[in-house]
Amino acid sequence: MLIDGLQCGEFDRNAFTTLRQGGLTCVTVTCGFWEDAVETMEIIAQWRDLVRENSDVASIALTVDDIEQANRAGKLAIVLGSQNTNLLNGHIRFVELFADMGLRVIQLTYNNQNSLAGSCYEQEDSGLARFGREAIREMNAVGVLVDLSHVGNRSTREAIEHSLKPVAITHANADSLFSHKRNKSDDVLRALRDNGGVIGCASYRNITGDHYCASIDNWCEMVARTVDIVGIDHVGIGTDRSHNHVKKHYDWMRMGRWTRHVDYGAGSVNRPGKVPPADWFQDNESIGLIPAGLARAGFNQEEVDKITHRNWLRVYGETFAQPA
Repeated sequence: MLIDGLQCGEFDRNAFTTLRQGGLTCVTVTCGFWEDAVETMEIIAQWRDLVRENSDVASIALTVDDIEQANRAGKLAIVLGSQNTNLLNGHIRFVELFADMGLRVIQLTYNNQNSLAGSCYEQEDSGLARFGREAIREMNAVGVLVDLSHVGNRSTREAIEHSLKPVAITHANADSLFSHKRNKSDDVLRALRDNGGVIGCASYRNITGDHYCASIDNWCEMVARTVDIVGIDHVGIGTDRSHNHVKKHYDWMRMGRWTRHVDYGAGSVNRPGKVPPADWFQDNESIGLIPAGLARAGFNQEEVDKITHRNWLRVYGETFAQPA
């Protein structure tokens, strides 16, 4: 099995089939960045239609059992997630409603501070707000995994301390390995370890760097160095791969409705638009290079299995499950 903690973009049948051909078992997809409640409901409805139209190759997963069943059937399991909490519209009860609609992962903040917590791009990380504490406890209660990938380091630490269940950094890297505002400090990663959570190592060039993108062996070197920081039980895959994105999609991701000005997101004035995918990840099927690369990096089979799927399955099992 092979699980990717986060991808985004305009998925289609070709994306489903080629990812599955590469050996991918399950992927968490992005149902929103800046969208409000109604817009997010529309996106979830569109995902249901897309999966229904391609039910021979994909299925929506609500539980670990669903993921394992999809794998046995040779299908790609789709976990629905959101990269922001704008979908709540300030309503704590909407967490449960979106969980009932099938959403299983919610990131506290995207690129801007919101009413829950501080973002990685703010000059001052305000920390976890009262609404953020309430939302985390609600997510813990109704079976939604807390994602902290774009969250500021202070807010991330406080969210980890407040959560009663493991949390995730679904798509980021260690800042000590490649310095970027989107990446996490070692103390945050150690707190994640102590919480029982998982970091999904990303392959997105802007937050991974040219060296680790140059080959699958270089990328697996980064994974191995991440394991040195947090331990074998707390590292997974979260490539942050995008599908069929063009300029309008990047503009929406980076600027939304909140600014009239150009914002580069994880990019920069020197890398303003779409960056090339990792050299080893030019097509969807190449995700299948990861297990052999991890073995060459020195991991035994049990350790490869933990990184490729078992760590994610453990966290999903502890967080997707709802109280009896």
